[in-house]
Amino acid sequence: MNGYDIRRPTEADAAAIHELVAEHDTRILGKPDATLEDVAEILGELELATDGWLVYDGERLVGWGWASPKGTSDNVDIDVQARVADVGDWLWERVLERAVEIARDLGHAQARVDIGVYREDAALRAAAKERGLAAATSFHRMRIDHAMDAEVAGPGIPSGVTVERGDPDQERLRTAHRIQQEGFARHFGFVPRTFDEWISDMEASSANDWSQLLVARVDGEPAAMLLGTNHFVSDEDCGYVRTLAVLPAFRSRGLGRLLLREAFAADARRGRAGTILHVDSNNVTPALDLYLSVGMRPVLAIDAWRADLPTGLR
Repeated sequence: MNGYDIRRPTEADAAAIHELVAEHDTRILGKPDATLEDVAEILGELELATDGWLVYDGERLVGWGWASPKGTSDNVDIDVQARVADVGDWLWERVLERAVEIARDLGHAQARVDIGVYREDAALRAAAKERGLAAATSFHRMRIDHAMDAEVAGPGIPSGVTVERGDPDQERLRTAHRIQQEGFARHFGFVPRTFDEWISDMEASSANDWSQLLVARVDGEPAAMLLGTNHFVSDEDCGYVRTLAVLPAFRSRGLGRLLLREAFAADARRGRAGTILHVDSNNVTPALDLYLSVGMRPVLAIDAWRADLPTGLR
């Protein structure tokens, strides 16, 4: 691409990338949505030598794109951010090409490509549609505010139910992993993870905090788990529910509501202004209704756009 300097990203590029992303978010949402820590986390997850691109116009970063596999599955997440139209076109070509290469190298006949698009982002939505992607589901960001001058009471624990809190041992971590894997098995974009892979994925984030892990048991049997993190502390002063899962056999017993209220009370004790989470509106369980029922409200919608691209393998 003539007139531009194209190179691979490094972790030292986080600040420049964050400036680009924050400018985009502000144009679409009225304020930045990603933090510098979020950008650093993405860079830490990428194979920087093969799966990311930076495009400079002189000293100014004008484009950033990447493709990232989800384990050894055919799922590949992508993103494209550009200040200039021709740069965006070039990056779309690169990330889709690389997504197909990744899936082919893993032995798959297709690359299932996903990109998250803010509902308000008409330009990115049009770019995705032009390249054959289609809206597959929507994720709503939900929030509940905690009054600073009032204590948020934890829920009463029903008879036969116990909730394990605090720094977990290996047994509780393995229990939480099993619940998460079984509870999310039918969810959009789910890819199985071994215990070691799950632990590594969680601990790769500086926002991870195992002390916020809750595990609920019913008559001693593992039933539900919730993992809170600090992803929204620096920008929103909020706690974040990264994962809430209930085993199928224990659904419709109020365990999700119980763990949510436990998390809300813990965030209030930490002095957080609120608690945030994301929910798939097409979830196999009526999760959106659950979050509304505990006082959360939707504050942002992110549509997941998807395409299945052939790799040439059979």
